Amino acid sequence: MQLISRFYLPFHHYLDKTKVAEGLAPLALRLYLAPIMIQAGYNKYVGFEGVVEWFSYLGFILPSVMAFLAMVTELVGGILILIGLATRWVSIPLMITMLVAAFSVHWQNGWLAIADGSSWLANDNVIAAQEKLAMAKSILQEYGNYDWLTSSGSFVILNNGIEFAITYFIMFLVLFFYGGGRYVSIDYWLARKFINSP
Repeated sequence: MQLISRFYLPFHHYLDKTKVAEGLAPLALRLYLAPIMIQAGYNKYVGFEGVVEWFSYLGFILPSVMAFLAMVTELVGGILILIGLATRWVSIPLMITMLVAAFSVHWQNGWLAIADGSSWLANDNVIAAQEKLAMAKSILQEYGNYDWLTSSGSFVILNNGIEFAITYFIMFLVLFFYGGGRYVSIDYWLARKFINSP
């Protein structure tokens, strides 16, 4: 008990002083997620017919309606997340969208988004991809300008697992519970003006 009262409690007290800036964490999540969602929604808008065909191929009921809902959810939801308006409300359809993507599109590919054969999460598909990647690199080293081709980064194979969708889901879950952030969201100022005012 002496260790707790002597060390833990004083440090805990100092850490509590950082709560004045607690809005920065939700703001960081919002600024990270918003462009991803806006871009995804915009891509669905530009290639709407292709998305409808893809949703139909996946076996979605009413693929046109589902494609429209996904597009609006991501595009409008991303904008609302960016400005911190209706953050908790809009997190709900965005979480649903991420779960639908994870379990209808990415589930069969396992966890990893990028095929990393050294990962303990690698499945048979990822392990098999390593041989293909090595062969592609060998061909490019022999017949291509490999240094130029890799000057922007290494070649990888996309595994298309659930990693990103579930990560985004968890980030939206945090925003659902904590909102857009103290001082840094329109939600905060609306609540202060209309809900929390005396």
